[in-house]
Amino acid sequence: MIDLGTGTPLVLVPGIQGRWEWMRPTVQALANHFRVLSFSLAGERTSGHVLDPALGFDNFIVQVDRVLAEAGVSDAVLCGVSYGGLIAARYAALRPERVRALVLASALAPGYTPDARVRFYLRAPWLLSPLFCVNAWRRSRREIRAALPSHRDRLAFSAGQLWRVAAHPTSPALMRDRIRLLEGVDFVSSMSSVVAPTLLITGESALDSVVPPQHTLGYTRFLPHAESLTFERTGHIGLVTRPGAFAESVAAFVARTAGAAQSPPVRRVAG
Repeated sequence: MIDLGTGTPLVLVPGIQGRWEWMRPTVQALANHFRVLSFSLAGERTSGHVLDPALGFDNFIVQVDRVLAEAGVSDAVLCGVSYGGLIAARYAALRPERVRALVLASALAPGYTPDARVRFYLRAPWLLSPLFCVNAWRRSRREIRAALPSHRDRLAFSAGQLWRVAAHPTSPALMRDRIRLLEGVDFVSSMSSVVAPTLLITGESALDSVVPPQHTLGYTRFLPHAESLTFERTGHIGLVTRPGAFAESVAAFVARTAGAAQSPPVRRVAG
């Protein structure tokens, strides 16, 4: 677990790859506004949390409980990224008294099912992992160019991110298993229990080829109080390509809404 910064606690839940270190620039940017708690997902050898088959997907609920307990805080802002968005949303539904505000960034929504591309990689995760990495890098190139117009900035970001990925490798088999944990979980029926102010952050439709923004915006069917924000010049990884702007958007939302009564949904665009 990482514990950085001061102020309102914020728990940052990583995506399907499971490693918080891949979001280090985001952790550091958020720490300018919050006390940031983040961790590697259960099953990762560095997480300290062994997956209990009996708990299934709710291993992650227990893990967030433990993170809060170890940090000595009773409630926090919860920010889930991609797959971590489902974890954050379910936690907010099952533990509403522990969530001050909910931020879902390019998040998988209830009702997600793997598409043909994902099912292809699930067949042999280790064998196909080189192809997955190459295709992931190709998909991200246009987004990186949009987020970072300067050639020097793109080189610096790419070198840093490649180092973070190489230094903190993920497990393709664990990624497959996390997808399988979604099977049979009724996310929809619990969503009505989410009462925390909620912000849905998406990239631009033309730049996110991983989780289309319209999929994340599907949360508005279950959370009519949710606000949405389009993070311009980003796709799926805007929180790491533009971490400062991402952190400022989250901080502004929390400052305005956490602890306040629910208000009508607002549609905004971050420039």
